[in-house]
Amino acid sequence: MADLRFYFDPVCPFAWMTSKWVRMVGAQRDHRVEWRFISLRLLNAHVDYAAQFPPEYEAGHTAGLRLLRVAARVRAEHGPDVVGDLYEALGRRVFESAPQEDEDRGQRGTAEFLAPVLAEVGLPAELADALDDESWDATIRAETDEALALTGKDVGTPILHFQPPEGVAFFGPVISRLPSEEEAVELWDHVVGLASFPGFAELKRSLRERPQLPAFGVTPGEAGQQEDWHGGSRRQHR
Repeated sequence: MADLRFYFDPVCPFAWMTSKWVRMVGAQRDHRVEWRFISLRLLNAHVDYAAQFPPEYEAGHTAGLRLLRVAARVRAEHGPDVVGDLYEALGRRVFESAPQEDEDRGQRGTAEFLAPVLAEVGLPAELADALDDESWDATIRAETDEALALTGKDVGTPILHFQPPEGVAFFGPVISRLPSEEEAVELWDHVVGLASFPGFAELKRSLRERPQLPAFGVTPGEAGQQEDWHGGSRRQHR
């Protein structure tokens, strides 16, 4: 049984940052994480992208859905543990490289982008065929609905479910920088402590810095300017 279920979309920068923190904690506490799916594109299926999002967002979210199709096939054919390896390799390629132009976001959902990721994880190249296979969307939609049933619908990514299936779940925590090894465990204990109190609902501030990731032109450890930057975490601002 997993200690934590982590619902991710591979194109969400805040989900990626939180996943890096979770892996740091897991290495120190020997926690088992089950990596599950939530699609920003399916979550926003009812939204008029042209009216409510910057022009590059629809292509980015669609790329995320296409990559999740591959992740769903990987889990079906190679087991759930490999999903974490795939997500880690995807995250490095998406967020730990030089900034991309906005119009390039859709390229993340292509076979050319995915090929070196599959090779890195040691997975067959033909898994990229799932990028265009909409039959996997039912699985992704079901897990997106599963995640939202745990938290309510007015949230984004990531969603964390502590001590499933009976434990509590929350959107976040949304973090823009990685803590130190010691701070990572301390932050974990605080988050789990809050999550474990049945009456706790929300702790939030919208003023935040850009994620300290190379893809955003911010060097890890560099002081970021506080701004009202949402960039992927909140449902209405992904």
